[in-house]
Amino acid sequence: MTSDDLFESIQDYFNDALPFVIYRKPNASHVNAIFQNDDTIYRTSNYTESGFVFAPFDANKNAILIPTDQSEQFLVSVELEQGEKAFKNFKSSSKAKQFHVNLVNKGIEAINSNQFQKVVLSRSEQFNLSETHFIEVFKHLLSIHSTAFVYCWYHPKVGLWLGATPETLLKTDGNRFSTMALAGTQKFKENLDVVWGEKEKEEQQIVTQYVADSLKSSVEHINISEVSTVRAGGLLHLQTKISGLFKVLSLKQVLDSLHPTPAVCGFPKEKAKQFILENENYDRAYYTGFLGELNIKEKSSRNTNRRNVENNAYASIKTVTNLFVNLRCMQIINNQAIVYVGGGITKDSNAEAEWEETVNKSQTIKNSL
Repeated sequence: MTSDDLFESIQDYFNDALPFVIYRKPNASHVNAIFQNDDTIYRTSNYTESGFVFAPFDANKNAILIPTDQSEQFLVSVELEQGEKAFKNFKSSSKAKQFHVNLVNKGIEAINSNQFQKVVLSRSEQFNLSETHFIEVFKHLLSIHSTAFVYCWYHPKVGLWLGATPETLLKTDGNRFSTMALAGTQKFKENLDVVWGEKEKEEQQIVTQYVADSLKSSVEHINISEVSTVRAGGLLHLQTKISGLFKVLSLKQVLDSLHPTPAVCGFPKEKAKQFILENENYDRAYYTGFLGELNIKEKSSRNTNRRNVENNAYASIKTVTNLFVNLRCMQIINNQAIVYVGGGITKDSNAEAEWEETVNKSQTIKNSL
C-alpha cells in the first residue's frame, strides 16, 4: 500500500462510518494502520485480547478495542512536507481563564488542608473550523512531532480523536517492561540553560515514586534512571525512565495499579480523582486515558547476522504491548475541534502560572489546526 492509497482508504472508511486507527510510534519511519471490518464496539476490561486499545480517564469504564482478528493491518512509509506553517491564533476567553484560575486556587486550598498532595486539573477549549480536514491535521502532527506517539483514531459510535503524546504508560516485551515518569513543564528556548523550580521537581518525584511503588509487587527487578530534561515539540519536561522484569505479567493488575498516574490525576489517586470529577465541570472522556498496541504478536530473528541465512530461518514470536497516555489531543465533532489540556498542581503552584502552562501546552495541538 502506498502513502496515497493509505490516506484514500482512511477517507473511505470515515465516509463509510467504519472504525480505524492510524499511528506512528516515537522516532519510527513508518505508520501503522488498522481497519476494522465492521462497526461493532468491542470492549475489554481484562486486557487479554490482541489489538489496539483506547481507554478512558475513568478506569471504572471499559476500554474500546479494535481487535486484530476483526481487522486488516498495514505498515506504510509516509513522506511528509517539512517546514513551518502559518498558524492561526486561537484565543482563550476571559471566562475560561477565570474558571481555571479559580479551579487551581481551589485545588491549592485542598492541598493545604491535607486532602491530597497533588492534583492534575484540566480544561477543554472548543474552536469552530471552516472545514474538517482531519487527514491534513494528522499529517501536520506527523511532520512536527517525530518523537511523540502520533495517532488518528475513529469509531462512528464514539468519535474522532487525534493527538501527539510524549508520555509512555507501559511497554512490555515478554516479561520485560519499561515506563516513565513525566512531569513539570516549561517552554523550550534556544541556547538557554534549563532551570527547574522546586514545584516541578516535587511534582516529578511524586510521579516517579508512585510508579515505582505501583509496580513493586509485580516485578522481580526494577531500574530507575536519573531525572533528565526532554523536549516535546515546543515544551520541555522532566523525565525519569523506569524499566525491569515482571515476575508474572498480568496487564490488568499492572494497568489497574498504574492508571491513572499522578502525572494525569494526582496523589493519593482516589482522593485526587474524586476532586477532579466533582470540580472540573466537564467530562475528560478519553483525554488522560491511554491508547496503543495491546498483546501484538511480533516475529524476531534469533540471529541478526544476515550472512547466516540458514539460522535466520529460526525466528521466534513474541508478544509486545505499547501503551501511551492520551495527552496533547483533540476531538473533532463535525466542524468543531475540542482541545484538551491540563497541568499538575502542588502546594507551590501559582494559579496564573498554571493557566499560562495550559496555554503553552494547548498551542502544541492548536498548531495542527
